[in-house]
Amino acid sequence: MGVGAARLGLSERPQTMALKQAVAAVGQGRLIRVYDDFFTSLQQPIAQVLLTRGDLADRSRYINASNTFRELLKLGVIPIVNENDTVAVDELLKFGDNDTLSALVAGLIQADWLFLLTDVKGLYSADPRHQPDAQPIARVDSIDQLSQLQIGDRGSAWGTGGMATKISAAAIATDAGVCTVITQGATPKDILRILAGELIGTQFQPHPQPINARKHWIAHALVPRGSLSLDAGAAIAITQKGKSLLAAGITAITGEFQSQEAVRLCNPQGQEIARGLVNYSSIELEQIQGEQSDNIPQLLGYAGAETVIHRDNLVILI
Repeated sequence: MGVGAARLGLSERPQTMALKQAVAAVGQGRLIRVYDDFFTSLQQPIAQVLLTRGDLADRSRYINASNTFRELLKLGVIPIVNENDTVAVDELLKFGDNDTLSALVAGLIQADWLFLLTDVKGLYSADPRHQPDAQPIARVDSIDQLSQLQIGDRGSAWGTGGMATKISAAAIATDAGVCTVITQGATPKDILRILAGELIGTQFQPHPQPINARKHWIAHALVPRGSLSLDAGAAIAITQKGKSLLAAGITAITGEFQSQEAVRLCNPQGQEIARGLVNYSSIELEQIQGEQSDNIPQLLGYAGAETVIHRDNLVILI
């Protein structure tokens, strides 16, 4: 969008969706040409890959995207990935920022490293632009240790991310076993030094037990369409005992969703503890919540699944 705005002589970020998409369409061709010119000087072929969140939310398109990336890399081609801003409109289609997009792609292709380049040297205990005494954070072993930080907003009017989105992206990537680094983009040679073992920027250690590709897709690529509130027994059963979710453990339902869509699971305190793919729509669940599984055929008039969410389609988040 920034490239398109410059080409059209616009000084301010577009406000309407139609204008944003039109400006992005102008800029996309120019942007990929700049990339192609740079890489051509190195005799390095590239490919343009435009994605929406809907491309990764749909399981078959997710797998197709994975296969495309793998073939490109086999061919020695560097994929240049960007959000397809000309068609992405609502929450279900948009990534919202390139940090999230990059983290999901890193998980999709099972990358070894993800580098999030920014205008500061890494993550600090506070925003260094406003607090000069802020201390750098060199290593993060768990995202939970960052809960008390004061995180800054994006630094540019044309940007869509910021340090908060980079931390969120690091959580997504490390969950898939990807080493993630936030570092300064002005010194790209630091990437080689980091790969050689130097502690530069802020390095996020990958999760010691990364979740498998399907559960990573459920947890991060899908946008939850609703929430299920659970009683204490159900919350313990799914988080500590590896059980599936049954209708008897559901105390409340929020949102409208269909079977096989993603929902949040919340404990009695309202904390999200898991996400999963439901076997029933929200309308059906309103009829069977709190009931024993044996009563489901009588309540619905047909024999449905015994579980509301099977443990194979359930991802624990705590």
